[in-house]
Amino acid sequence: MKRLLIAFILLTQLQLHAQVKLPVLHDSLFSTYYHQRVTLFKSMPQTKEEIIFLGNSITDGSEWAQLFNDLRMKNHGISGDITAGVLHRLPVVINRKPSKIFLLIGTNDLSRGISADSVLKNMMLTADYVKQQSPKTKLYVQSILPVNELYGKFGGHTKNTALIQQVNEQLKANAAAHLYQYVDLHTPFSNENGKLKPELSNDGLHLMGNAYLLWKHIIYPYVYDLQPKASLIPQPQQVQWKTGAFALYNCKTIVLKDKSLLKEATQLQHYLQSIGWEMKLTDKAAAGELFIELSLGKVKAAQHESEAYQLDVNAASVKLVANTAHGMFNGMQTLKQLLRSETMIDAVSITDWPAFSWRGYMIDVGRNYMSVPLLKQQIDVMAANKLNIFHFHATEDIAWRIASKQYPQLTAPEHMLRNKGMYYSEAEIKELISYCKDRHITFVPEIDMPGHSAAFKRAMKTDMQSDSGLAIVKNILKEFCTTYDVPYIHIGADEVKIINKNFVPEVTAFIESMGKKVIGWQPGGNFSNSTIRQLWMDDNAHHTSNNQIQFIDSRHLYLNHMDPLEAVTTIFNRKIADKEKGDATTLGGTICMWHDRAVSKEEDILNMNPVYPGMLAFAERSWQGGGIDGWVANIGEPNTARANAFTQFENRLLDHQQQYYSTLSFPYVQQSNLVWKLFGPFDNKGDLSKQFAPEQKSFDADKTKPATEQVGATVVLRHWWAPLIKAAIPNAEDSTTWYATAKIWSDEDETKQFWIGFNNLSRSPATDAPPANAWDAKQSAVWVNGQLIPAPKWKHAGQKGNSELPLADEGYEYRMPTIITLKKGWNTVLIKAPVGSFRGKDWQNPVKWMFTFAPVQF
Repeated sequence: MKRLLIAFILLTQLQLHAQVKLPVLHDSLFSTYYHQRVTLFKSMPQTKEEIIFLGNSITDGSEWAQLFNDLRMKNHGISGDITAGVLHRLPVVINRKPSKIFLLIGTNDLSRGISADSVLKNMMLTADYVKQQSPKTKLYVQSILPVNELYGKFGGHTKNTALIQQVNEQLKANAAAHLYQYVDLHTPFSNENGKLKPELSNDGLHLMGNAYLLWKHIIYPYVYDLQPKASLIPQPQQVQWKTGAFALYNCKTIVLKDKSLLKEATQLQHYLQSIGWEMKLTDKAAAGELFIELSLGKVKAAQHESEAYQLDVNAASVKLVANTAHGMFNGMQTLKQLLRSETMIDAVSITDWPAFSWRGYMIDVGRNYMSVPLLKQQIDVMAANKLNIFHFHATEDIAWRIASKQYPQLTAPEHMLRNKGMYYSEAEIKELISYCKDRHITFVPEIDMPGHSAAFKRAMKTDMQSDSGLAIVKNILKEFCTTYDVPYIHIGADEVKIINKNFVPEVTAFIESMGKKVIGWQPGGNFSNSTIRQLWMDDNAHHTSNNQIQFIDSRHLYLNHMDPLEAVTTIFNRKIADKEKGDATTLGGTICMWHDRAVSKEEDILNMNPVYPGMLAFAERSWQGGGIDGWVANIGEPNTARANAFTQFENRLLDHQQQYYSTLSFPYVQQSNLVWKLFGPFDNKGDLSKQFAPEQKSFDADKTKPATEQVGATVVLRHWWAPLIKAAIPNAEDSTTWYATAKIWSDEDETKQFWIGFNNLSRSPATDAPPANAWDAKQSAVWVNGQLIPAPKWKHAGQKGNSELPLADEGYEYRMPTIITLKKGWNTVLIKAPVGSFRGKDWQNPVKWMFTFAPVQF
């Protein structure tokens, strides 16, 4: 058998530079168990996106699907297998078209005297065959594991330490040439002498359970396409990664140094229990045992020390120190993110604090009612990313949704225009307040007055600004303030003509007399200096006012106005309140979710708006501080500091999307890998159908200098709020046409899904639906490899704007993606973006000069 195998290996050398063919070996060369396993693999039904673990007994010994809690994992390990055996059964594996293969093989070859060179040739042939037969399959070649003669077993294996290292060096060196990813298992499995760590085995070759947990931790980022180290959002202020890791699976103890942290410690205990690890709470760890320690101390921070924490992880312990319980809670959120593999934590030292003290998210439940469970889901996402203000906008022209014992008519169905009879009871509001407090989030209710109060007027038969109306408002506020334990009352006071100059001052004084702080929208009412101003449009008041007035920035932070891809870009680039960090007057900011239009179901608020992607981008910026001067809509030109910074953040964002939002609405796809060449301007003289050079077959984009290059899947050519917001074309002119071209790679001929759009409808104004048989009203067009891509068949084509007609498919993020056929290799995309006048026919239909084109991978 050995001679036949060596002859086979020599023959394979001739295959490397031609079409890869696998020589036929006789079944008799392989064991009965080998054939039993192979027939099992053949018999198993094929499923999508399989991840196959391919190898010998070391692979065979794991329960991969259970280890990862992922049914895509398939164990194709066969005890005793060799590289020739892998090649013999490789067609069975490749026919399943797996998304990934994790290969560990070779130690049995070496024990049989097969040379290191021959083992390498077989493994390179394996890699080449996988790439040829299934180009989209990602191959991960894992290093051969170390061995140890300590146990006096498997002498044919344990003598091969030097050979194993030789093979591993060559596997690493050949990875790029043979298009696989090399994964080093050898180093973390080895002791200081290059031998298999004794605690990981009981025979010097095969693995104990703890070794498989270590293995899982090492390959976790490869399995799920994650960054090498855990992606932290928001990125801490100071992070220093170190060597080694803390083995959570060997830890049974949480040491609680301060009883005042019992609530937080219990929360951590329950979280660890939810991922499978039982921990006891105690005040002291036993000698020599691993432990997690929570304590109050003195953490030095540049500012906002009450939220600061220090986290140190090494092989022996995890120590989390904070100045307050809030800081401890913040540190716990970082610790959870470090625990992505749920088995180990990479050694690290973190010191962290927020740049801004006010990091808020606002949801409008007045226009569209949202159930308490869905509100809690959003609060959970806030907490996980250290946002600390939940702004609850609960009264509107559409409906009043806060229960009142004194005035039950406020929530009567007949006085509501949508979701009739749907409101929040006293118990539900108290439940939300408590839910927020447990997560160190402040609940900020907004009772809009005197504007946005048509529902009040319908119910009470009087205007708020009348004497009788003001009396009722004071009664409502007294009931609310005595019923609910909240530090702030937001009174709105914007978008209304103040006819009673005493209304806002009287209401403010009344609320403050009950020990509450008042917040109002700016521009807005005639506020006192003690009122916190929440900026909703560009206003110089926060620059010119005296130092008594505090501000919250919400300018251009309305998620419902933004294209999902633009939202993440814009928010990430924002400099909150035009400052690097908060101060005595600049508290921070709040992102806002105003979905003015009616929805068919409550989940559409999250499906049609970039709530969670925007929330994470805002968590990053409001915690980190910094940002870019001015307001910018695009990622920018390639290889700039701005574009590179965004790419680094996007990598972490995509990790979070993969890890935490697989079952939630998260309208975002990778875009920093797309680069567009923009050509223009071409004067169309008002003829939007006019053709120019880029549409001609003779046009060569590679040989023509573009006007600019832009990174991103959504490119805003001119923002509808220009010149306040900078876009791709600095001095855009109307009646011009621009073109954009990019190239997309495909490993094989295939059909693929794409997000395509030219006018992302805001969910606030009553914008018209796109016309039939067109992407938009500007005659925008897109070609792929010269083939015109038809527009969708709109459900409401040509429909005039109507706020009571829910959106259905107008936005790419909530309709079925466009299916496009790609060829193997590079595919050319050409975008045509003409524009007439920048003046929309009315404010409900702003001219959005932009395009989106993005491959979708869900």
